[in-house]
Amino acid sequence: MTQVQATETTLQSDDFALFGLPRRFAQDPAEIDARWKALQRQAHPDRFASQGEAAQRLAMQWAVRINEARQRLLDPVRRAAYLCSLDGFPVRAEDNTAMPPAFLMQQMAWREALEDAQDAQALEALRAEIEAARARTLAAVEQALDTHHDPKAAAEAVRQLMFIDRIRQALLQKQHELAEARERRR
Repeated sequence: MTQVQATETTLQSDDFALFGLPRRFAQDPAEIDARWKALQRQAHPDRFASQGEAAQRLAMQWAVRINEARQRLLDPVRRAAYLCSLDGFPVRAEDNTAMPPAFLMQQMAWREALEDAQDAQALEALRAEIEAARARTLAAVEQALDTHHDPKAAAEAVRQLMFIDRIRQALLQKQHELAEARERRR
């Protein structure tokens, strides 16, 4: 197999195969980064300078592919969604927003609490509650994927994580705005 054929095969591999990692949700971020660095050293376009422009272009494609895979593998929500897709259960968050009623009620309660929060203590209490819910949901995703091998259940939990992450971002934004307002008053 030539260098170009080997690279094309690698470009078509799933992220886990590309990084030489087991196809599972539980991953060590330090291991992902170590493998990313090793792959980047192999794919650096300067290593292919003597092989011509086509080899350098292919090396650049390889480097981009490696970076995209790293981002997907490091982010637990994206990694879970990717695993679900690989197992034939894409998350489809854009067109499948069905959620259990209790989760929807929780979302509404968090949104109201966020709107009503006027100080750092209230926001911190809400943040702790949301972080705990996120941790529980991530654990449920890991169990669904790695223990029960149930990508359908994992996809449902991933959609919940996406909702949780949106409220989490809104909360972080409000905390930032509150901190800026305090600074302006000083």
